[in-house]
Amino acid sequence: MNKNPANFVPLTPISFLHRTADIYGENTSVIYENRIYTWSESRERCVRIASSLNSHGVKPGDTVSILAFNTPEMFESHFSIPMAGAVLNSINVRLDAGTIAHILNDSNAKMLLVDRELFEVASEALSISSSNPKVVLINDAFAESKPNVTENTIEYESLVENGDPSFKWQKPDDEWQPLSLNYTSGTTGQPKGVVYHHRGSYLMSMGTVIGWELPNHPVYLYSVPMFHCNGWGHAWTMAAVAGTVICLRAFSPEKVFDLLDKH
Repeated sequence: MNKNPANFVPLTPISFLHRTADIYGENTSVIYENRIYTWSESRERCVRIASSLNSHGVKPGDTVSILAFNTPEMFESHFSIPMAGAVLNSINVRLDAGTIAHILNDSNAKMLLVDRELFEVASEALSISSSNPKVVLINDAFAESKPNVTENTIEYESLVENGDPSFKWQKPDDEWQPLSLNYTSGTTGQPKGVVYHHRGSYLMSMGTVIGWELPNHPVYLYSVPMFHCNGWGHAWTMAAVAGTVICLRAFSPEKVFDLLDKH
């Protein structure tokens, strides 16, 4: 029997978000300082952003890069970018401008989402890069610096405000299609691209649930950088079990213990 819509649905971790928003929509999805979202709100934000990405010219198969810390925007990008049919490329925030430029060139990024604290290194990278992605500014109130921002940037929240909440998100035609494109680091050579597909990321997330014997609704302090192997896929895992993600912008022992006590 050949596969068809009646007997086969491509696996994708994006489906976790929609199931959890339908069943546990009022549960808290993300907490970051004074920002709190429910799973219903997170889904709507991601759908709106995916719609806006398409409106700004992002097409299925395009790469969208993000240079950001563990904030709600980075969490949302693990859903919104693939929901637009695009490939998520999360960039190591510790890289220099030349290395970032190489990644933007090699991935042929069509759009770059960047935290304002990293805007200067991103601008330097763009000045030496042959790529010309549209730039989206993540204007986080808790960023340490406020660089001069050029007028041709797009505000991240405008993607939410101007997006269509009824947008029909892009399911992969094939579960082997790329979901994310990560890059190696820590060697003397240039970073190499590593592709994760929808199927593999789905199975990785479910394997974490089984291997760790996770209960429903865990509270997870996201200390591992989401640019590193997509944060071990835990954005998708927490969606699968309707957990709560506590975002940690920068690691410090004091902040970690404070959040452990609080949540």
